[in-house]
Amino acid sequence: MINYLDSSESYNFKMQSQESQPKYAKLNIGGSLFYTTIGTLTKHDTMLKAMFSGRMKVLTDTEGWVLIDRCGKHFNSVLNFLRDEHVALPDKTHEIAELLAEAKFYLISPLVESCQQALRSRQCKIEPQCRIPLTSSNADLCQLITMSTKPTVKLLINRHNNKYSYTSASDDNLLKNVELFDKLSLRFGSRFLFIKDVSGSSEICCWSYFGLATKVAEVCCTSIVYATDKKHTKVDFPEARIYEECLNLMLYENRTEPDQELMQATSWRGAVSGMSSAYGSDDEDERTRIVLRKRLV
Repeated sequence: MINYLDSSESYNFKMQSQESQPKYAKLNIGGSLFYTTIGTLTKHDTMLKAMFSGRMKVLTDTEGWVLIDRCGKHFNSVLNFLRDEHVALPDKTHEIAELLAEAKFYLISPLVESCQQALRSRQCKIEPQCRIPLTSSNADLCQLITMSTKPTVKLLINRHNNKYSYTSASDDNLLKNVELFDKLSLRFGSRFLFIKDVSGSSEICCWSYFGLATKVAEVCCTSIVYATDKKHTKVDFPEARIYEECLNLMLYENRTEPDQELMQATSWRGAVSGMSSAYGSDDEDERTRIVLRKRLV
């Protein structure tokens, strides 16, 4: 049963036995429960002061909880601001905007001004879409991989590790590997940890994939080709396999429900395998590469 208290009625709590004791309020904000003093709620000239000083109607349930139809996610910040007249704002821009909406609802002018000022300052800054750590030592690399809660994609790139001259297409393929790494990091930066490795390894261009801090796959893009009179270093761009290993890496994410994006991206497998008899191996690889590119980029 829900009761309405008129503004002419004094707000009386059952837990109060003497006038000298502090007055407490029990609030149910969108299902989140809060317990605080009347002094905190009436400290500043806000809508909460109007509610708990008898100037507004208050909605309560049978157990005395005051019901307010708002999300309780940021109400702790609201209470802390009423107590201390300042509060640490959230780190994320959208959460500051959410707190601003609550401050406007409760008519807390100083908190509204603080949130608006923080949003204005962030609009003047250009925030990167993703951050890619650059490592040059195995110790730093191991620390990054073990501390990450996400699967890891590492690209080792070091053009100066070659012992022999490069083939004519190697420089272009090296650049294509770097460009694909950048595209994947923008696309999956929220799901994977991407690392660029420039350590003194003997490799020139190599993709490594880690799940649960363990290497699960590797795609080496370099090889040695033999000419009539000398050897050459060749850099390849195995685009289809790079995409496929990224798809496989999604299996190592900590998810509580099926990954619909992974299921959609891998739905090409049955169709491609059914066409194997009608197309040659080169045609099939090209069709696979096209489908994967459309799914992931």
